[in-house]
Amino acid sequence: MPEHSFTPEDSLVAVMVGISVSDQTIRTSELLSIEQMVNYLPVFGAYDADRMRLVANIVFDLFEDEDGVDALFGLVKEDLPPHLYETAYALACDVAAADGKLAQAELRFLQEMRDSFNIDRLHAAAIERGARARHMTV
Repeated sequence: MPEHSFTPEDSLVAVMVGISVSDQTIRTSELLSIEQMVNYLPVFGAYDADRMRLVANIVFDLFEDEDGVDALFGLVKEDLPPHLYETAYALACDVAAADGKLAQAELRFLQEMRDSFNIDRLHAAAIERGARARHMTV
């Protein structure tokens, strides 16, 4: 894989890793959530999960720079078909909700993602509500 050439599935993984590291803490619940989604969602049906570490390392490198989030979104937008933008947002919301709390950095990441990917606010609210409902506890 060239240094910054993603498959569409890599792009989705990159967004999930990005939201996870956005608050500078990668929680086990977030990693498990990413792994489960990659293993079970149809969009990852042909994906080689061994690529996840490589993608994660690229995201970590990007986040060392001040404009890392913008760089991540630029890469993802290059390689992710527009019809999967809302899917990427939904996956990011699920990872963010996986630990039961949203840090300010995660909320900022989601806001920047909505803006960068031109996700309609009403659609985003529905996606966010679905993630919240899926991650509720008793």
